[in-house]
Amino acid sequence: MAPPRARALLLPLAAATVLVASTIFLFAAAAASRWRPADTGLPVPATSADISDVPVISGVASASKGQELSFLDENGQPDDPSSGSSSSSASGTGTGRCAPREAAVRVFVYDMPPEFHFGMLGWTPPSGDARGVWPDVRGGAAPRYPGGLNQQHSVEYWLTLDLLASSSAAQCGAAVRVADSRDADVVFVPFFASLSYNRHSKAVPPEKVSRDMSLQEKLVRYLVAQPEWKRSGGADHVIVAHHPNSLLHARLALFPAMFVLSDFGRYHPRVASLEKDLIAPYRHMAKTFVNDTAGFDDRPTLLYFRGAIYRKEGGNIRQELYNMLKDEKDVLFSFGSVQDHGVSKASQGMHSSKFCLNIAGDTPSSNRLFDAIVSHCVPVIISDDIELPYEDVLDYSKFSIFVRSSDAVKKGYLMRLIKGVDKRRWTRMWKRLKEVDKHFEYQFPSKKDDAVQMIWQALARKVPSIRLKAHRFRRSSRSERANK
Repeated sequence: MAPPRARALLLPLAAATVLVASTIFLFAAAAASRWRPADTGLPVPATSADISDVPVISGVASASKGQELSFLDENGQPDDPSSGSSSSSASGTGTGRCAPREAAVRVFVYDMPPEFHFGMLGWTPPSGDARGVWPDVRGGAAPRYPGGLNQQHSVEYWLTLDLLASSSAAQCGAAVRVADSRDADVVFVPFFASLSYNRHSKAVPPEKVSRDMSLQEKLVRYLVAQPEWKRSGGADHVIVAHHPNSLLHARLALFPAMFVLSDFGRYHPRVASLEKDLIAPYRHMAKTFVNDTAGFDDRPTLLYFRGAIYRKEGGNIRQELYNMLKDEKDVLFSFGSVQDHGVSKASQGMHSSKFCLNIAGDTPSSNRLFDAIVSHCVPVIISDDIELPYEDVLDYSKFSIFVRSSDAVKKGYLMRLIKGVDKRRWTRMWKRLKEVDKHFEYQFPSKKDDAVQMIWQALARKVPSIRLKAHRFRRSSRSERANK
């Protein structure tokens, strides 16, 4: 038996050996296996190695050869900064020009064919402009996005519009579009993934493959063939896939990119994570409570929930809470949907309630939280796996109450907790809600610190990490080329 001193020296060596072996096993497993969402029977997407020899889709954006930072006008044409002339703004006002260095993040946008974005809205290039890719958004005009529940995942639309208008004076926001990808911090992929899923996820006979799947396959072929993707391995690319089921077939092939998501509920940890990706708010469906003076005594309902009660997966807790709370005084817990004026009823209910329940459903998040925020109804969040937008700069505990699921289902726990919040504390949270609601407004043109600008700012805070990954990728790729 080894003496005590020898055993003490061997312990760290053994631990290091186990750590190295575990790491090797993890990477081997990641390379050998392909994860498939448990609740789908969909095929695993091809890897970039499988599709590298596929022909590229037409419509590749050409990079400028200029050495100075360059940017684009509202129609996507490179603008000549040496002319000294000021441009018209997206809203038709303004006298200056947004300089790329003044923006928090500089963005290169692929000039992808309209079928990936505004073509889904029925937009087509003007007659005689066969090479046209983008609509003219000057004056705030833009193709309309579909209404109803489509709106809640419309993040891709608002970000794309903001970039198209970002080179004009009135649109000096957190992001600016540049003409040369080498001048950019990130590369934006203008694919309306959520709309593609909502409208085209089912194959229409005689088609055997849905249009959504076909577009995803084209997207992967397009991206992996671009010099920008090859230069960084995709690490500096930004893809919006806000609907939980969007980009389902391509996400594994494109996972080096930053995804803009609603949550991570349907993503494997190797594909999406808080460290790599970005959480964006839903576009709220309830009406913003403008000039809200309805304080504690003006809101007769203590606790409010309206929505689907019977859910699968993590949403089973809704049924448990419904059975516990349905007969409680001053609690309104009812079934509701977008039909039968559901959005209008939800707005009225939240505007007249002190607290609004946000309970996990099929996924950890829902637009109900953001409906509550703009209604200034203090959110009671019961979702253990929820991730929140811009939480690194926004303290949700100052205007929300968080409850663990295991505590929420204890008899009497939730009602004691809610009734324990006195008028003074509730009023502090209500006032804070009225201060932060602007951060959850999507609009065009965007405004200072609205949802669009907050997303760009959150992305800008990730740029150093993105650069590190891109540089490390180039280091390894150059070493491989040198050894060939």
